[in-house]
Amino acid sequence: MRGIRILQGMVLVCILLIPVLIFMFLKGFGTNTYEIPILYQKGTDSPFSECVQGDTTQHYIPDFTFTNQEGQPVGKAQMEGKITIVDFFFTSCPSICPVMSQEMERVYDMFQDEPNVQIFSISIDPEFDTPEILKEYAEDHHAQAGKWDFLTGDKLETYKLARCGFIIPTIDGNGIPDNFIHSDKFTLVDGQGRIRGYYSGTSREDVDLLMLETKILLHGNK
Repeated sequence: MRGIRILQGMVLVCILLIPVLIFMFLKGFGTNTYEIPILYQKGTDSPFSECVQGDTTQHYIPDFTFTNQEGQPVGKAQMEGKITIVDFFFTSCPSICPVMSQEMERVYDMFQDEPNVQIFSISIDPEFDTPEILKEYAEDHHAQAGKWDFLTGDKLETYKLARCGFIIPTIDGNGIPDNFIHSDKFTLVDGQGRIRGYYSGTSREDVDLLMLETKILLHGNK
């Protein structure tokens, strides 16, 4: 009986030592980190003809200023020092935009009380999507200006920003909703204006990953 108790005691000691040994191993041989890539560190090599070609330096979102749903100017200046999640859409979109906006609403709810995270939804049909139209759309998604801005601006500037700034394929539908072509991607941009990732706005799993990586950037990953 005494031998059994000794054996049981030794087993218990071993079990208790396992987490200690694991901790010592991790401490001695390095730490686990979750690295979020910095995209386009050697230029974008953009396929679009209107974009600057041959640049091999870190790509940053270029300067721009559009108008939000409240008629206020919003753009690159408001991105400085904040994490910004950006998508391109239009309010009359008959296909992927409703799903994208629903998923973006989840992102908005997650970071609604976080002052260093914001959302820009940029219209690729600015001739139809006036600030008044965007305000109605924003209200449908319970979006507060300054936290989730719906933006409209000059058409040529918008398409150049999508293709050359965010490296997002975008084709003008000339007013016909079914003819517009744009990406379903949500773009994660850090406080320095660098693109850190793309995520499908029609995939719940991808949007979950976006929210996770936004939190990681928010809490110290540079």
